[in-house]
Amino acid sequence: MNKDILVESLSPKIKLVRAEQGYTQERMANILGISKKTLVQIEKGRNLASWTTIVALCSLFRHSDVIQNELGEDVLEVVETVALETVERPIKKTLGGKVWWTDMLQNNGYILQQNLISKHFRIIDHNNYRYYSTFNKQEAMEKLHELTER
Repeated sequence: MNKDILVESLSPKIKLVRAEQGYTQERMANILGISKKTLVQIEKGRNLASWTTIVALCSLFRHSDVIQNELGEDVLEVVETVALETVERPIKKTLGGKVWWTDMLQNNGYILQQNLISKHFRIIDHNNYRYYSTFNKQEAMEKLHELTER
């Protein structure tokens, strides 16, 4: 997944998120920092949202069922991984991947998982803290090897 794919997949969902939240077009446009005219064009499928609009949408509506059905439980992790390409640091405790994740490998207390929806990879430890995220499987495998060799 890259920025273009994320923009293409979420632009058509903006209207659904707006309806889910019960907002008027004017209110939604104001929240996203765009004009009502721009929002109408996006909702009618004439234009795609900008990257910054998609980031705002994901940040502000990360708990939306519509957004989570598209990206999984941790919407901001997906956006961050798309923007930065890889994320490496203990960030926060996860739920351990009970719903949105498939365990691929386990080694020395670390688990390599793949997201069922976005298809990105992450490495968590035995306490469910996320250490690394990427869309590149080879990089994820190399990082898992590096972490388990410490």
